[in-house]
Amino acid sequence: MKTNGAPPTHARYWVIFYAITLGILAYIDRVAISMAAPNISKDLNFDKVQMGWIFSAFAIGYALFEIPGGWMGDKWGARTVLMRIVIWWSAFTAITGLAWNFASMWVIRFLFGAGEAGCFPNLTKAFTTWLPHDERVRSQGIMWTFARWGGAFTPLLVTFVFKFMTWPMAFALFGSFGVVWAFFFYQWYRDDPRTHKSVNAAELEVIGDSAHDAGGHGDVPWGKLVSSRSVILLWVQYFCMSFPWYFFITWLPTYLQEARHLDAATTANYGKYPLLFGGFGALFSGLAASRLAQMTGSIRLSRRLMACIGFLGASAFVVIFINTQDPFWAMIALGTASFFNDLVMPGAWGACMDIGGKYAGTVSGSMNMMGNMAGFAAPLIGGYMVKASGGDWNPFLYSMAGIYLVGFLCWPFIDPVTPLKQD
Repeated sequence: MKTNGAPPTHARYWVIFYAITLGILAYIDRVAISMAAPNISKDLNFDKVQMGWIFSAFAIGYALFEIPGGWMGDKWGARTVLMRIVIWWSAFTAITGLAWNFASMWVIRFLFGAGEAGCFPNLTKAFTTWLPHDERVRSQGIMWTFARWGGAFTPLLVTFVFKFMTWPMAFALFGSFGVVWAFFFYQWYRDDPRTHKSVNAAELEVIGDSAHDAGGHGDVPWGKLVSSRSVILLWVQYFCMSFPWYFFITWLPTYLQEARHLDAATTANYGKYPLLFGGFGALFSGLAASRLAQMTGSIRLSRRLMACIGFLGASAFVVIFINTQDPFWAMIALGTASFFNDLVMPGAWGACMDIGGKYAGTVSGSMNMMGNMAGFAAPLIGGYMVKASGGDWNPFLYSMAGIYLVGFLCWPFIDPVTPLKQD
């Protein structure tokens, strides 16, 4: 498309680039502790229940500050909010290594989670403002793919870094990456693409009416939000999707070493499969969204179909994972469960953009809040269930398969396209 002979500048693709790189950094910082957990437990004398509480500290901090983080993006813009929260969480990533007992570690990880809150809602806000409607779900799929892959290779990265430094020094190194990102993002990004020097008239024509969602929108219609069936069911399904997923980034390395009797190197290698396969799932879902909508003749139906397939497949492959004896093939099954899990992701976040409109930051923040409430509950419940069952992990694993089925039951009743102001 051209205007006065000049082609679009494609500056909007830099927004996707910054979202991808921040997603990778966010997952490196949050997944690193799962690989460091055995060393942390040994050095600070934490048992399973205490480590479960530490895993959950991040999630509860994240959950409690998700809606405020998304709302701040709607009111003040993603540029300022993202810069501040990235520096915040990078600082608490770096000082994780300064913890000296259970209480100090819990507080640090809580504050780290509070810092990461608002990351993905504000990236969603940026997508809503900078991208035309037909590019949003695909961009969500690409972003989540690289975020998952960042987490997938974090175990290998942490294992490599641990060869040269202690775990406290490693966390300081990881924290420094975010400060660099925040500096370059703040220099380049603008909340309104119409004010960016790299955006020409042809680019604005491509972006279309999305740019009108820029600016301050702090007057969230809370009554409509909390009474919307679609929003409430988006919360429930995201809780159901996140509950099993948090096993991948918290207890999985411990499970592989204790229940599957794998060494640390093999654990790091096998541990990458769930997030690696999940990335492929998000990518496939994002790229297939428009094609499936064309085939079905309905964006509403295509998102429901993709999500239902995702939840059913994830439940089935968790059961296969539990009953597969060979560790390699068991991890392939768990990776496949994660693939199906992440088929749901782009459509769910796309629904937040379409339902939320200019309030996309708040709506997506509320959904992600419920996902991280699951992140708070899952590690704790897992720790207590394994302890109560004398070290048997299967009851906890079967509960994960069951909760996926609850998520499946939500999607037929979600309208993922009607704006909140019309809901």
